[in-house]
Amino acid sequence: MTEETTTSAIAAARPASASSATASATGTASSASAAGTAGGASAAGAASQVATARPGEPVMRDQVTVRMPADGAYLSVLRTATAGLAARLDFTLDDIEDLRIAVDEACAMLLAQAIPGSSLECSFALGPDNMTISVSVPSLNPRPPSGDTFAWTVLSALAGNVAAQAGPGDRLTIVMRKSRPNSGSV
Repeated sequence: MTEETTTSAIAAARPASASSATASATGTASSASAAGTAGGASAAGAASQVATARPGEPVMRDQVTVRMPADGAYLSVLRTATAGLAARLDFTLDDIEDLRIAVDEACAMLLAQAIPGSSLECSFALGPDNMTISVSVPSLNPRPPSGDTFAWTVLSALAGNVAAQAGPGDRLTIVMRKSRPNSGSV
């Protein structure tokens, strides 16, 4: 599969399979139409067993990664992927919209420090009742956003648990974790 054919697979994610450690997210009719204007964006999904609900009970989590140019023009593709994956986990419409806005806000914070011409990478870890979203860019002098700004306060209110880190290397990352309200976890 070439990177060009992967372009149309922006929001596709396959259910986890115990026999497969990785799965390529191939295009479907709905994902191809959602990503028709994606240009240089690409997506790949991987499913692996990464968490347990109770000792001895495995919980499968899907991992979806979207890589696109670090340019604000592509953020609509990422917002659409976020909404689609949150809907797959049965988040409420309000929570889906909150996550879309949170991803957009996190990307805006990161794009200000991204190396021109580089790629923004967004990884979604889908649990049975939660979603962890990691957005990262390469930066010449990575500085995590200040936690006392209005933008960070809004991001925290929308996404639940939020953290930022510089590294490894010259990458700047914002990690957001949101659970469904009835799941009992944060």
